[in-house]
Parts: sequence; structure tokens; C-alpha cells
Amino acid sequence: MDFVFTTCYRDTVSDVSAAARAGSRKRVRRLIKRGCNVNARDNRGWNALHEAAAAGSKACALEILTAVRGISLGRCRSYVNCLTHEGESALYLAAQRGHLAVVRLLLKARANINELTNDSSCPLYAAVDGGHMEIVELLVSKGAEVNSTHTASCWTCLHQAVYKGHSEIVRILVNVGNLEALDDHKISPLFLAAQYGQRECLEILVNAGANVNAQAADMATPLLISSQEGHQACVDFLLDHGADPNKACSSEWPQLPIHAAAEFGHISVLHRLIAVTDRVCGHGDGMVSPLYLAVQKDQAKSMEVLLREGYSPDAQDCTRTLSLRSPLGLALDRSSNKPYSESVKLLLTAGAKLSEDDWIYALAADSTDLLQLILEHRWIPGPEALTTDCSIPQRHGKNVLKLQELRELLCVALHQVRFAACWLPLLLKTGLEPSLLLHPHMLEQADSDVLNYLLEFVNWSTLSPSLKLILDRRRAEKTWEPRLHFGCRFG
Repeated sequence: MDFVFTTCYRDTVSDVSAAARAGSRKRVRRLIKRGCNVNARDNRGWNALHEAAAAGSKACALEILTAVRGISLGRCRSYVNCLTHEGESALYLAAQRGHLAVVRLLLKARANINELTNDSSCPLYAAVDGGHMEIVELLVSKGAEVNSTHTASCWTCLHQAVYKGHSEIVRILVNVGNLEALDDHKISPLFLAAQYGQRECLEILVNAGANVNAQAADMATPLLISSQEGHQACVDFLLDHGADPNKACSSEWPQLPIHAAAEFGHISVLHRLIAVTDRVCGHGDGMVSPLYLAVQKDQAKSMEVLLREGYSPDAQDCTRTLSLRSPLGLALDRSSNKPYSESVKLLLTAGAKLSEDDWIYALAADSTDLLQLILEHRWIPGPEALTTDCSIPQRHGKNVLKLQELRELLCVALHQVRFAACWLPLLLKTGLEPSLLLHPHMLEQADSDVLNYLLEFVNWSTLSPSLKLILDRRRAEKTWEPRLHFGCRFG
């Protein structure tokens, strides 16, 4: 079994390799004395030294190296650095598995401390990944390259240590590594600590001088990512150590950490950020209220907090920034063809202003669900509201419709006469003065039943001659059939 294997199964290895894998020093020595080849490989490219290193058998590795050294010192150096088909050296396998004694032995045998595998890993990176602190200390003390990049993401050993949360290894590496090393997305180790909630690693990096406001390629900051992920302890630590909550984190629009907290519903983080974020983001031109993000993801709790803390339910018009005209408009867009969300209810309760587009949602439909919801939170004032805003902000616990809101309601109603059979009874029942709908377009376009319903509420003596002419014409054309008790009013 001492030939080189080319077509064999994973576990089919030479006798010496099998003995090394089992950690049997006596058997390894006996086989070597019998002339067995220690360099025989299996179909992974593994030889006896690879097996001994992976198994953590210092005794077997020493027997193998002694035998090879006895033949030639040059051959021993070449042999100790022999690679598997995956580019793994014996040192790499020992470091990966945490076999400190074997690592020491291989280093004494002149193993290449920085040998890269096919996927750009190395012994130090493997030890870091496995959390083998003593091996990391040893390799660093022997001159292992600390700042090289590994893996497809171009992480350094410090990146990997932070990602895995190996805080004691991070303490070692911050003294010798580049604190501001960047991966392929320009993400620093401190950013990773914030992203994955590694609070202890974060503290070590900050105390070592790492930049708390370092921005990734997409301009995200550590505070933004920790807010997005809901890592309260990291958010608190970053804010307490100089992280800027008002630093724009996107080139597309002025995104802040408070937006991330609102979007993902991290309420305790949101409370902390509200206290330190400039309120101009909630209403300033060119800015975006965090309320939009809460609405977009139906984060009712976030909305409640923001509204309670004084963020306006109307926010600013973000048509140019995000093609969003208002939080209520966004909530209605997201609720189309399904029950109206909690977001709509919260905004109406908070007094969100109703625009023409919002009234279209309510009136241009066969269902009155939205209109009923609006009227649960809005009081319709009398005709005098068409000339001046009502001085009473609330009535019976409801916000009174403002002048512009009432005018836009009437405008939309007169353009949605085809749906009047749905909305007219509800509006009149809740207090809309019927005379406000006495418009030529209404009288010309309403079907017979709708027109009769409206006229039941009208003082006929107030009808203008022009409106009476419309009614006379429609009766003559037989497009309107007056109710019997209307007859006496036409002569």
C-alpha cells in the first residue's frame, strides 16, 4: 500500500498515513523501518505528515520528520511544506485544528508560516477562525503576516477574529494589525463588530483607536448597521464614544441610523436615537422623516414612538427624493386591495392631512372601508368651513377637517359621481352639508337613485334657476325619474 493513489476512496490511505492518523507512534516507526514510503498520497493529496498534523500527533509527526531528515535535510524542508490538493500544508492543518505542540514542531522544521491555501487562507487565519489563541500568539511571535487579505471577501485575520467574536484574539491582533483594514466593500473590523453585535470586540477596537465613524463603500457607518441589526449595547457604546448619529449614510438620500431603527422596529434603539438625532430630518426639505421607513415596513410600534415623540404625521414631501408624497399616501399605497393597515389608522389618529390623492382612494371605490375609517377620526364642519378654517381643532375627540381638506373632498366627490351610491349616504350621515354637492356636474351625472337621495336632503327653494333647468331637462329626457312626492315641486 505504499504506491501513490490516483483512484481510491477518501479514507483509503497508505499504511504509514493510517498509523499517523491513529496516533500510533510505534506502528509508524515500525512501518518506516520496513521501508514504507511516508510520501505516499491519497486522492486528496494527503501524506503521512498531513495525517499526523491533522490528528494532533506530535510523536508521529516527529517520527516522520526524523525519517525524512535522515535522508536529506533539503528533502525534509521540502517535505514539511508539501501541500494537499487543496493547498493545505501540515502546518495549516495543525493550526486549523488547534494542535499547538504540532505547530511548534513544524515551525522548528522550517514550515512556511505564511503558506497560502488554494482559497487564500493561511495557518494564522485558520487558527484565528478556530479561536486557537495560543497558536495565534505563537504564529504572530514567529512573524506570521497579520495584515494580508484572505478569502473572496478580502478579510484580514482581524476581520475574522471580530466576526467570530474571539475577543482575546482580537486583543492580540490590535497590537500588531491594521485597525482600519478594509475588505472588498470597504468594511473595517470595527464595522463588523457593530454589525454582528460583538460588543466586547467593539470596545477593544475603540480603545485601540479604531475609527467609530468609518464608512463602508455604500456610506453605511457602524452606528447605522448596529441600529439596523438592533444591537442595543453596540449602539449605546458607539454613541458614548463619539459615533455621529447625524452622519449621512447613503449617497441616494440622507439616510441616518434613526431610519434603520424605525424601519426594522428596534424600539429601544429608536428611543436612544430620537434623543440625539437632529429633528430637522423629520420635516426639513431634502430630508426624509423616519416615519416614512416605519410606514414602508408596517412597523406600527416605531410609528407610535415617533408620533408620540413629536414627529409630524405629515412629515415632508419626498416626491423628489423617494417618490413619496406623504406618510399617509405611502400607507394607502401599501394598503391597496387589502384591509387598511395599522399604519393608516395611526396616521389618521395623529391628524395626518388628507390630500386630493387620499380622497380619491376613499371615494373612487365600490367599498367604503377607507372612508368609514377616515370619518372615525375626522369631523366634517359646516359650509362656513369653505371660507375659513374652523377655529375648533377637535370636536367629539375627532380632528376637524381643514379648509383645504374639505375643498379637496368636495372636488374629488364631484369627479367621482359614478361611485356616489357608495359614498353619498355615508358623507351625508356624518354631517356633510348636502347643499355643498349641489353642483351642475353632480346633477347632470348622478344616476336617478343617487340624485333622488341627495334631493331628499335639499331645501328646494334654495336651488338656483340653472340647477332647476338641469333637473327639468333630465326629467324630460327621462334620465331622471323623480320620486312621487317630488311632483308638487315641479310645475
